[in-house]
Amino acid sequence: MNITMIGTGYVGLVTGTCFSEFGHHVICVDKIDEKIDKLRSGHIPIYEPGLKPLVQKNVEEGRLKFTTDLAASVPGADAVFIAVGTPASRRGDGYADLSYIYEAAGELAPYLEGYTVIVDKSTVPVGTARQVERIIKENNAQADFDVASNPEFLREGAAINDFMRPDRVVIGVSSKRAEKVLRDIYKPLYLIETPIVCTTIETAELTKYAANAFLAIKISFINEIANVCEVVDADITALAKAIGMDKRIGPKFLHPGPGYGGSCFPKDTMALMRIVQEYGENVRLVEAAVEVNAAQKARMVKKIRDMLGGSEAGKTIAFLGLTFKPETDDMRESPSISIIPALMEKGARIKAHDPKGMEEAKKYLPSGVEYVANSYEACDHADAVVLMTEWNQYRALDLEKVKKLLNEPVFIDLRNVYDPKTMKELGFRYTSVGRK
Repeated sequence: MNITMIGTGYVGLVTGTCFSEFGHHVICVDKIDEKIDKLRSGHIPIYEPGLKPLVQKNVEEGRLKFTTDLAASVPGADAVFIAVGTPASRRGDGYADLSYIYEAAGELAPYLEGYTVIVDKSTVPVGTARQVERIIKENNAQADFDVASNPEFLREGAAINDFMRPDRVVIGVSSKRAEKVLRDIYKPLYLIETPIVCTTIETAELTKYAANAFLAIKISFINEIANVCEVVDADITALAKAIGMDKRIGPKFLHPGPGYGGSCFPKDTMALMRIVQEYGENVRLVEAAVEVNAAQKARMVKKIRDMLGGSEAGKTIAFLGLTFKPETDDMRESPSISIIPALMEKGARIKAHDPKGMEEAKKYLPSGVEYVANSYEACDHADAVVLMTEWNQYRALDLEKVKKLLNEPVFIDLRNVYDPKTMKELGFRYTSVGRK
């Protein structure tokens, strides 16, 4: 089938590339000339394992193209996916900013030819598809089209596998014609018996928010229990393993840490809260999860401060990892962008390393952060080391070397990577999250 993907950000680029791998002909459209030029030359603007070779393969085989020419890309498409950004509102009130969605809808409308399904791939509030439909009709009253919702459930760092082997595909439609087009697009997944949940547009729109809110609640829950463990001298690792064995609960997202971040959970929980308020309802569990997450980041600042004797003034702190999770260069809402500035404001000097995120980090962190080439350079003459992101290369550090490099053997493990008993036997003053 012929697919046009509007937007070459994380969702648009991954989705368009994977559709081309399915055998469809995909044109990815973006307004930014520089971005398209880089994609055409083989430069991938985001770090996602496996994405670059997949893009190169499908470009070479003629199924994947990049352009800024919307007028030439929409006619003849069986489906046009809108995958532009929906950032938190510029007003700072938590509402999703839908201006890019509506702009894309108005701009594509005049070029529609023949029956076309317009698919909202971006994460959008309930009612967005109906507004997209209205905008297209206003700009092209003769257009033969349907609008559908097809939310993405891609995990950064595992997006290719998530797309190729998803737990489910959710499609929200209002006609059988639209349903058929989307089922044909996802037909390659029939071979692995992927469930396709076909529902109303409004249900599909709400599903993504509900899924992310539930996972955010789960993370905030285990972080609160970890804090209780520290007070009563319990072990969160054993506790999480025990409750995760309950099939009703499951083991995923039961890993305590400095709080959730990224492009989805913070933005989507806030947007969901605003959506339900418009209808006179509330989501108290989600509100509590957001509050717990903010408090957890502040708690990590105190944990670091306490390990430095009550004050970080004049101290050098090594940070290993800056991104919100491993296998991504995404810094959006990473705990590090709350924790590091708080320490610097009280006089700390920061030396930081991240395998993929340092260039992005420069956009979010204060200018005084010193970025270094490797983890050991970060530790050299530091007064403490903070393991912030659990990249694989930090899981097997030469701890004797780390200890020798540090001014003081202070190790603050915010991801519970190392064993407390072993660390203390090695002579470290060690702390983690929810463990003694």
